[in-house]
Amino acid sequence: NTVMAAQMTDAHRRFLQVLMSNGITEGSEARKLHQHCCETDKVYYAHDKLDDFISTINSHLQPLFMQIRKGISEDDGRAHYAVVNLAETEVTKMASDYTEIELELFRKTMDLIILSENGFASSTDILNLADQLKTKKMKKKEAEQVLKVFVEDKWLSEKNGEYTLHTRCIIEMEQYILSNYQDVARKCNICHSLAIQSQVCESCGIGMHLPCVRKYFRGQAEPRCPKCNEFWSCDTP
Repeated sequence: NTVMAAQMTDAHRRFLQVLMSNGITEGSEARKLHQHCCETDKVYYAHDKLDDFISTINSHLQPLFMQIRKGISEDDGRAHYAVVNLAETEVTKMASDYTEIELELFRKTMDLIILSENGFASSTDILNLADQLKTKKMKKKEAEQVLKVFVEDKWLSEKNGEYTLHTRCIIEMEQYILSNYQDVARKCNICHSLAIQSQVCESCGIGMHLPCVRKYFRGQAEPRCPKCNEFWSCDTP
């Protein structure tokens, strides 16, 4: 016999609504929101049961091909939550919000980021692509505007003119990226989720997120690769 999914309450619905309107929610925010929703709607609140609370919502989202997913920020290793549409790939999901030419710029930017050594693409390289688009050529000024929008909408994030995939984008597109970039997309050797910004072992080629590298090598005088045991030649953060 199947265990019936726990009931959705107004607290669950309120939590889901806020998560959807945020696009992505940092872990400590999600914990506060959990408490707020339970207290507002007079639903029993257990502070250590956020994951159970979310899996109740997920069991009701399943028939709608949606899911709240947890992912880790590649910058600081913090947990984040995003609502993912499982029925659509990233590109169809974005297609309702962007024009054909904007999507092409995004895909090309994503190529650059994923094929790069460190998970970043410079604005110069991205803007050079703008006038080679198949849909139609895009002026640099236009392309700069579009990149700004991708950052505002949390598909890309930018540091000093270098772009990478936003945590939201990684959570939503992990499957898409792993299947479309099979030869180059790496999973982190430590946490086993997709690693865009990563350090790579020069000997055996495995990759690790920077926060995972930091944790793994903490307190080791001589960092060695967890897979091949060769000296880890990257500067550990």
